[in-house]
Amino acid sequence: MKNPVVVVGIGEMGSVFARGFLRLGHPVYPVVRDTKMGELAMQLAEPELVVIAVAEKDIQTVLQEIPGCWRDRLVLLQNELLPDDWSKHKLEPSVISVWFEKKKGMDSKVIIPSPVYGKHAQLVADALSSIDIETSVLGSAEDLLFELVLKNVYILTTNIAGLQTAGTVAELWSKHRPFATEVANEIIQLQQKLTGRSLNKEQLIERMVHAFNGDPEHGCMGRSAAARLERALKQADEHGLDLPRLKHIVSKV
Repeated sequence: MKNPVVVVGIGEMGSVFARGFLRLGHPVYPVVRDTKMGELAMQLAEPELVVIAVAEKDIQTVLQEIPGCWRDRLVLLQNELLPDDWSKHKLEPSVISVWFEKKKGMDSKVIIPSPVYGKHAQLVADALSSIDIETSVLGSAEDLLFELVLKNVYILTTNIAGLQTAGTVAELWSKHRPFATEVANEIIQLQQKLTGRSLNKEQLIERMVHAFNGDPEHGCMGRSAAARLERALKQADEHGLDLPRLKHIVSKV
């Protein structure tokens, strides 16, 4: 029997990964809200992987509580993820930038291939491939940083701009392109502050539009849009960054 995989958080996204690993023959052990990770780790000290599939707001708490024997087996998949989110805990996880959608009552919908990096990247890619979800295995941490920033630009631009425009990503780009570009540029400025890196704005926007074309009917404004805007402005204030377009949007919602 293959080694088990632990999945922390069995929501819509966690269930997708669980199904993929089951298809590969790995027993899957779920960690739900009532599960004590320390007690489970005493029984499963050497799982193949520990997939952290909790919401963005819970990721830091979970990483603080990860049992020591699991620390070198982690896979992260959250949105708004950047290297500092795990390096502050002295972790070196495998990371996937998820570009497929999973909602209740529907099967997974791929937008573009999901890039994955780290020592467990190939196993993650194989698990998702077994359920027809396309991935790409990245060659370097630099590639991963770009892909994480790209996903952040896509998520934050569409959600925050969508607070004003609503509609789909295709409509955002076809009807409100100057506005969307202005929002994207401010998001990229914020990502530069958060990463301490100079980023290629033109390339990021070009790749964002490529993702728009992958699912043009994707709605702009998710349930977390207002919270994402609030969090972005808080991060900007903490880094002494003025984002006038985002401030104007928050004044209108």
